[in-house]
Amino acid sequence: MTRIATLALLASVASTAVLANEAKIGFVTTLTTGAAVIGNDMKNAVDLAIEHLDGKAGDTTIEVIFGDDGFAPETGKQVTDKLVKQDDVDFVAGYIWSHVLLASRKTVLDADKFLISANAGPSQIAGKLCDPNFFSTSWQNDQTPMAMGEVLNRQGVKSLYVMAPNYAAGKDMVAGVERTFEGEIVGKDLTKWGADAQLDFSAELAKAKASGADGIFVFYPGAAGGAFIRQYDQAGLKDTLPLYSVFTVDALSLPKLEEADFQAVLGSRTTQQWDPTLDNAANQKFVTDFKAKYGTYPSYYAAQSYDAIMLIASAIEAVGGDMDDKDGLRAALKAADFDSVRGEFSFGTNNMPVQDFYLREVVTDDDGTWTTKVVETVYDNAVDPYAADCKMK
Repeated sequence: MTRIATLALLASVASTAVLANEAKIGFVTTLTTGAAVIGNDMKNAVDLAIEHLDGKAGDTTIEVIFGDDGFAPETGKQVTDKLVKQDDVDFVAGYIWSHVLLASRKTVLDADKFLISANAGPSQIAGKLCDPNFFSTSWQNDQTPMAMGEVLNRQGVKSLYVMAPNYAAGKDMVAGVERTFEGEIVGKDLTKWGADAQLDFSAELAKAKASGADGIFVFYPGAAGGAFIRQYDQAGLKDTLPLYSVFTVDALSLPKLEEADFQAVLGSRTTQQWDPTLDNAANQKFVTDFKAKYGTYPSYYAAQSYDAIMLIASAIEAVGGDMDDKDGLRAALKAADFDSVRGEFSFGTNNMPVQDFYLREVVTDDDGTWTTKVVETVYDNAVDPYAADCKMK
């Protein structure tokens, strides 16, 4: 072998060694528009996770590349295309919105990359569109409202008015509460969603009040949630139309609601698979350090994003940083051998989490800050209803 050829071979080996010691994660979320309040919370959690990992999984350096979906499926797909084809990431994670995830999934999975949802859980991906390379660190959309439907049954609620935005997740949320609630749905409004989402709910609230329902169930994430709560409070409905919600009252909306002294939200109840008060070491560290770094409680969006990075890091470490070992990475992701902020964590046959769901109440903490606490466990080790439609074993 000539000296030039030897040097070229050594350079190639060195280059391969460098590449083997780095793993790339693309993280798609909303960093502009009014929905950026969610995306920035998720980004903060990702940054905190990388800080807790000292930027590495074992000996492998982790690089995170953020992509802004602009709250639109077509933009989300374009960003995903760039991450997969140009940046050549090993994992694509994130995704707040179900319609963005559905538009982007094929790009990732067709390229034999791993897709990790940190929020969106559309029924299609949990069921017939399940895939060995797709995993979730959140939930299937129907599950959280299913838990709320069970709570309503236990509390003797006989009639309900339902409101949600008119898109994939909104429809899943409505389907979820309808799946378990045994009373009568006396009215339903699916409102405009997207970058120009409806934020004036006065007409719908008037209809809800006139319906005579025992309570109102709503799903309004992000800025829409804050707008809804303000109008609900101003309408004076707390005593006549109790509020039951999912993904509406959270660590993102509560500081603004507290600042405006919208007392109607105190005592309201929501269901979720995570809470800042969950008593495990990983969660205590996450919540404490998040509050110290960013000055607020983390939201469930943040908790799920933090878990997504920790799950990915556990898989990278398990294969010693060999990003070409797809089978090893897949098996390590499925094993979920990491310290989740939820405590015990495992996946079902469709790679959706099998987990507990809690009833949470909005309360004031010892420092006078509005937050939530767990009231009771609604479901233990819940499996989503679409797992039966998934052909994976």
